[in-house]
Amino acid sequence: MTGRRVVYLGHATTLVELDGVRLLTDPVLRTRVAHLLRSGPAPDPGAPDAVLISHGHLDHLDRPSLRRLSRDAELVVPRGLARQVRPLGFREVHEVEVGDEVPIGSVVVRATPAEHGGRPAPGRPADAVGYAVLGSGRVFYAGDTDLFDEMEGLVPDLDVALLPIWGWGPTIGPGHLDPARAAEAVARLKPGIAVPIHWGTLRPFYRGARAPFLRAPAEAFAAAARERAPETQITVLAPGESLDF
Repeated sequence: MTGRRVVYLGHATTLVELDGVRLLTDPVLRTRVAHLLRSGPAPDPGAPDAVLISHGHLDHLDRPSLRRLSRDAELVVPRGLARQVRPLGFREVHEVEVGDEVPIGSVVVRATPAEHGGRPAPGRPADAVGYAVLGSGRVFYAGDTDLFDEMEGLVPDLDVALLPIWGWGPTIGPGHLDPARAAEAVARLKPGIAVPIHWGTLRPFYRGARAPFLRAPAEAFAAAARERAPETQITVLAPGESLDF
């Protein structure tokens, strides 16, 4: 089906194309962020209509990556983060809280809950949100989160769920989904298709490009999700691959 596509660009960066609108999530478009190296080339997402930022951690709100994008794009950020991105000169910046809706062209973007603890980056609030993209299809981008009570039926008639399943190292801390908990998220959300994100891309500079944590989480998630939510199609995309829905 034309006009309804998701592209996994690596880590938490995805491109959602729906009803003629192109939405980019948490863009990390560099080969290095702080102590993290990218496995593979940096992506070029073109010119999105809007950019959705889930929270202020450095592997999700990367200002050098935002500078690579057209300033004609609109930015949607959690409450308190506008001051981090307004100096970059984007056309419009929307600050949102859970439940807020922002029309972007022919679709509506709704801020959804997220359960993501951890230490805030300096000068950046730690509050996090996810996003539901609503149009002729429905896409849920979870951002960075653990399970939360409202996840059950969060987006009715959900077509695609983009769910984090890991992080950027051999272990993950609280406030994240691991493969088993991400499989439980699939069971709660009941999407037609689930695509794992937040894996296989970033690694500490002292770990090799063949580190097991770059590929094993996706395999574990696919197995767990097919058992826990057999009615959902599980589609694992390598960075750069896309799915029409």
